[in-house]
Amino acid sequence: MRIVSLLPAATDIVAVLGKLPDLVGRTHECDWPPGEIEHVPVVTRAEFDPDALSSREISEAVGGAAHGGSSLYALDSDRLAELAPDVVLTQDLCDVCAVSYRRVSEAVRTLDGGPLVVSLEPATLDGVLDCLRQVGDVLGVPDRADAEIAALRKRLNAVRPQTTKPRVVALEWLDPVWPAGHWVPEQITLAGGEPLLAEPGEHTRPVEWDAVVEARPDVLLLLPCGFPPERTLAEAAALETRPGWADLPAVRAGRVWVLDGPAYFNRPGPRVVRGAEILAAVFHGDGAGARRLTSPK
Repeated sequence: MRIVSLLPAATDIVAVLGKLPDLVGRTHECDWPPGEIEHVPVVTRAEFDPDALSSREISEAVGGAAHGGSSLYALDSDRLAELAPDVVLTQDLCDVCAVSYRRVSEAVRTLDGGPLVVSLEPATLDGVLDCLRQVGDVLGVPDRADAEIAALRKRLNAVRPQTTKPRVVALEWLDPVWPAGHWVPEQITLAGGEPLLAEPGEHTRPVEWDAVVEARPDVLLLLPCGFPPERTLAEAAALETRPGWADLPAVRAGRVWVLDGPAYFNRPGPRVVRGAEILAAVFHGDGAGARRLTSPK
């Protein structure tokens, strides 16, 4: 079976299910597992260089909102045709962060054999795990999928909330400020926190900075979509000049944390379980897997 993944989270799932040898195409942002996918041909590209733009400039370039305008991705339809996939894994959750189901359907309509296009659209942790079963069925490894799901659920059940329950704001974009929705509030709750500004399963919208100030979070999580921690650290400095920053309880307590959004929070793949484990360490332990942005006042 020849698989093309047009979603980094789908590539993660293919890897967990032991089907990387069948992966013949991927996106330019698929980066896990490192050392095992670099040889796989790339069938997407960025429409512009995000490294050359600030968060605000990226937001404006895609239509004024990080999840509401044109896509960051372009699809190489000719290369996709050359790869002759049997299965194409895509999504219909966000038209900005990955190639949309509609665009993929249009591209494969002319391909010989008509590859199966599978759209993954989870909005919750249960939905993420269901995607493993969905892909496992399509790829002919349902037993492997069930075993992986059971192992992931066991790990989630082991993330026990503590007696203290910090109030938490998680931001998946910094300018404009955008609360992290979908499965992130569930990750926060499982780790023993109280999520603010977003509900489980919610596709959020940008909010004014005043909303963060008024929420008065005990913990502030910075996990921008598509940014590695180094890029987040570079851009987080702009937050420190915003009105009310110094008075946030999270800032005064030294509980502003930079996390790897793409690896553990933004992508609806199996590594969101590791994200919940990291948050438990942030809320109640040593913060392993995160970087502290501020020191206690």
